[in-house]
Amino acid sequence: MSVPTPMEGRASGSARVYQTGGDQYIEEHVHHYAPGSAPLFGRHLVAPAEPRRAAPDSVRLPLVGRAPGVLRDRTDIMEHLRTAVAGPGGDIQVLHGMGGCGKTAVAHALFTEAVRDHGRVGLWVNASERVSLRAGMLAVAGDRGATGGELAAAAGGRRAAADLVWHYLDHSAEPWLLVLDNADDPAVLEEGAWLRASPSGTVLVTTRHATSPLWRAPGLSSHRIGVLPLEDATLVLRDLAPEAGTPESARKVARRLGCLPLALTLAGAHLAHQLLESWTMDEYDRRLGEESTSLVDRGGPVTGAAGQSRRLVGRTWQLSLDTLAEGGLPEATALLRLLSFWAADPVPLSLLMPAAQGRVDGLDALDPPLAPDRVEPALRALLDHSLADLVETDGHRCVKAHGVLLDSVAAGVSDAQRTLLAGAAARLLRAALPPEGAASPEARSQVRLLAPHVTGLLHRSHRHGLVTADSVRIASRVARLVYEAGDWTAALALASTAARTAAEHLGDEDPATIEARSGQGPVLFRLGRYAEAARLLRPVHRDALRVLGPHDVRTLDAAYELQRVLHRLGDLEEARTLLETVLDGRRDALGHDHVATLKTRCEMLELRSARNEFDHYVPAAEELVGDCERRLGPEHLVTVWARDALARGLLRSGRGAEAEDLFRRVLAGQRAGYGDDHPLVLGVLIQVSRAQYAQGKWPEAAESAREVAEQRAAILGEDHPETVAARAWYAEVRAEPPGQG
Repeated sequence: MSVPTPMEGRASGSARVYQTGGDQYIEEHVHHYAPGSAPLFGRHLVAPAEPRRAAPDSVRLPLVGRAPGVLRDRTDIMEHLRTAVAGPGGDIQVLHGMGGCGKTAVAHALFTEAVRDHGRVGLWVNASERVSLRAGMLAVAGDRGATGGELAAAAGGRRAAADLVWHYLDHSAEPWLLVLDNADDPAVLEEGAWLRASPSGTVLVTTRHATSPLWRAPGLSSHRIGVLPLEDATLVLRDLAPEAGTPESARKVARRLGCLPLALTLAGAHLAHQLLESWTMDEYDRRLGEESTSLVDRGGPVTGAAGQSRRLVGRTWQLSLDTLAEGGLPEATALLRLLSFWAADPVPLSLLMPAAQGRVDGLDALDPPLAPDRVEPALRALLDHSLADLVETDGHRCVKAHGVLLDSVAAGVSDAQRTLLAGAAARLLRAALPPEGAASPEARSQVRLLAPHVTGLLHRSHRHGLVTADSVRIASRVARLVYEAGDWTAALALASTAARTAAEHLGDEDPATIEARSGQGPVLFRLGRYAEAARLLRPVHRDALRVLGPHDVRTLDAAYELQRVLHRLGDLEEARTLLETVLDGRRDALGHDHVATLKTRCEMLELRSARNEFDHYVPAAEELVGDCERRLGPEHLVTVWARDALARGLLRSGRGAEAEDLFRRVLAGQRAGYGDDHPLVLGVLIQVSRAQYAQGKWPEAAESAREVAEQRAAILGEDHPETVAARAWYAEVRAEPPGQG
């Protein structure tokens, strides 16, 4: 047995020496305190040492997640980037867009081609934060020839790190492509002067930040990367899961996922790698309606891989929101959560104006609060970080966010916040509506943009049990305004959603439910579905009589809509009985001069015309026109309807020239009140044709009839009763004129 070698040690200050012999491992922690600063009681708490800035495992390979086997679409941008890489150097190319849109996939494809086809040295750096950028760029310098001493000096702060890196990039013997991936905070590049152009190579930056002043530097080209076209999105799913379903099934899934590359990649991976289940594309599409974002993310990595947040749709955008919050804009999160309670369609900026003006309650109770003076900065932040886009729709400036983004944001909201957000979203929608009876064609056009957001609010509220009578009434009102604007198909969809949602959450006998169910009637009537409208309105009228009483204005409204349908079905007696009840009830409840009462008088004249009751018809119509002009004004639509009733009486009385003149005035009034393309305008034009025919103006009558028949077929469809009637009249007018032959 050997004798241990003597060991000696010396300590100074507060340090200690421990001596031992044999095969042992000694680790010493030495803590120095300024005089009087050491803790008096308890254990010494030692702060962890700052982690070393370890170099990346590689800068010659893109250390990213799953790259697509085939890059779909992106043809134009790839051609531009290929030209830059093949050129002499000095270019800086920036790819910006929302998280998950495929910026890194484009960069990866270019990197591969640059190395394989153009003989470039490919260099890839993670620029998502200062530490990874600095470490990656120093590794690039090492790759390009920097010595260990130079790198140590730069790492230790004894030499300008960015200058060292760019010196070796500028003097590289081989041309290169440098990718700075995920540079979502441009300040990280700007503060250290890390972004520079070089004659020796091309720089490609991927970022979510769309509007940084750094991207406006001379010689820099910026390109927006958006979602894929539908057909290319379908091919992405087919690439990943070719056995999961037909192209049409894949197209449905791609459309539901908004053609977002990240969501498509996750969905395809899920379908391709199922073990216990074997869903088809159709089954996946059905389940998306129930689970949405949470289902999509099942296709992500099963282990906690680095950077996993960027690879899941439920988490990737939180990176941007966290950055904004750290930068002093937590309100961006509140605003995006508010947007998530509407639809993924364009949101008119006017819908957010009351929030910015402090005219809507409840926004200060959100977490984080959304103060009026912070709405615009929050909106600009969402635009800057590609979380939303500014678009123009039907002449209105709008903001638009992606549906998968909105769904994932909504999924992360707490129950308490959902209640507050649903209420705020409803109040903003109500504030955006025009006053009752004052909707101009322009206002109705804007209301059509609100319809999908009312539907979105109902769907979100339905999912979380937050449906209220107020939200249902807002939906019913918007459906009515969309109906008045002439978009009857959209109006029916919204009215049906409101009625169905109200019945499920409020019950069949809730007044809001009765109103919503009744609101479907006039839309079905205009769509020519008279029998269906009658089947719907009869029980609605009965329920209104029982729940609200015979004198309630909502009961009278249901009776009014029911009699219109019965009129078209030929049941003129029951229609007359109902209409007389409505007229008496509206006079008692609203007054003789109320717009609803005057409108009922117009309807009574139309019913008299259908029953061939023309005794004293013209004097009654003239009296009604006078009352409407006095009470509502000469341009009001109900006044225009009264003139239409008078013109019909004049035509029936053989006064064709007077009737034609008055019908033309009615036509001008309809166009002013509804807009030139409104379907109801065609109803007046066919009366012009009849008046022309009565005067012997057969060519003019035929031309007017042809226009009505063709436009009704285009707008309403060939099978609509009004189209059939117009075709029949056109055929009659085209026949040999009476007395000729």
